[in-house]
Amino acid sequence: MEKRSLPGSIRKNIHIGDEVSIVQKHHQRTGEITEGFVKRILTSSPTHPHGIKVLLDTGEVGRVKEVFPEED
Repeated sequence: MEKRSLPGSIRKNIHIGDEVSIVQKHHQRTGEITEGFVKRILTSSPTHPHGIKVLLDTGEVGRVKEVFPEED
């Protein structure tokens, strides 16, 4: 079964503890994806064209490409 995902460019889609896929600054050229759980949301604006910037629980920072919300 495929996971449901939401776009990472809209801040209201992202909550603390959500599983997300991000692209870190030094991986922007390659587009390498890192997955983890949101510890803190760093972007204050409601949207960002390249994705909302977050801090993962592992300490990595990047822009969210996809959000995988908890299944209800």
